Amino acid sequence: MTNATFPKISEEKPAPTGTVTNQPLAQEVLDALDATSGVHPGFRPAHAKGLMCSGTFTPAPEAANLTRAPHANRPSTPVTVRFSDSTGLPNIPDNDPTRSGPRGMAIRFHLGEHAHTDLVAHSTNGFPVHTGQEFVELMHAAAAIGAGRPEAMGAFLAAHPRAKKFIEAPKPIPTSFTREAFYAVTSFKFSNTDGVSRHGRFRMRPEAGTEYLSNEQAAAKSKDFLFDEIGARLTKTPVKFGVFVQLAEPGDDATDASVTWPDSRKEVRFGTITLTARVDDQEPERRKIIFDPLPRIDGIDSSGDPLTDVRADVYLLSGRRRRAALGDGGKHA
Repeated sequence: MTNATFPKISEEKPAPTGTVTNQPLAQEVLDALDATSGVHPGFRPAHAKGLMCSGTFTPAPEAANLTRAPHANRPSTPVTVRFSDSTGLPNIPDNDPTRSGPRGMAIRFHLGEHAHTDLVAHSTNGFPVHTGQEFVELMHAAAAIGAGRPEAMGAFLAAHPRAKKFIEAPKPIPTSFTREAFYAVTSFKFSNTDGVSRHGRFRMRPEAGTEYLSNEQAAAKSKDFLFDEIGARLTKTPVKFGVFVQLAEPGDDATDASVTWPDSRKEVRFGTITLTARVDDQEPERRKIIFDPLPRIDGIDSSGDPLTDVRADVYLLSGRRRRAALGDGGKHA
């Protein structure tokens, strides 16, 4: 751990403007998420069950060649990392393979007092759909399953083969959040000090390697085993994640998260995240954190994927709702 100290996170804003750019679509997405998992005041509508860790980010030498972003050009930056289970259910079991959707990893890089940039990722490469409206349709189809109309999902997947591929992709349960790989949902445009820009997608991989359980092994675990084990793990030794950027080549679509790029694409090492402790996510200011899928930092911009903006809107809209519930004295992360 370096001598870097965490800046005060009170009054940090999720975005410079603090505005939702497409309120109707963002609200429609939020309503669709609510219809799938229900409304749980004080919790996020997706990845509701989560925990937070602290640590530092140390950039690799290649990072400065890729982007002029501050955290790529300073010795180290403090980070807060939130790991989470899938869905908007606050009490979803960690060990249920039938509900083992993509797990989440959200990273806040603390650049200074009231200054930060975020990175939001999940444990499946890609995303099921291209647009916010398609996501609404997918959530409606998922809600229809619970209402006894599974044919709605069948019809949606028949019309959206990439969504079918995403949903059917294996999502094994890891032995620990720290033994899972994560992928940023959308790509970004990275620009360096010479004005050279490249499009790429972030990837995070544990330096110890990934490690998964069979369904039988998972069934023998407790319903909160991912949450119970991580604190003790970090008291024994720090955990490191390598941060990489998979670079697009000419012809690769950087504006559609449902299109994955071949594994043969070049990766640039961006740096290392070293986690040193689980922290209290019930601490008032951490409970208020609204992660932002838009970097909002010089040197890293959206590649133009329509999902980037709508996800940022939904995070802000739902975050305000969560903060309002927490203002009533709630104790939810």
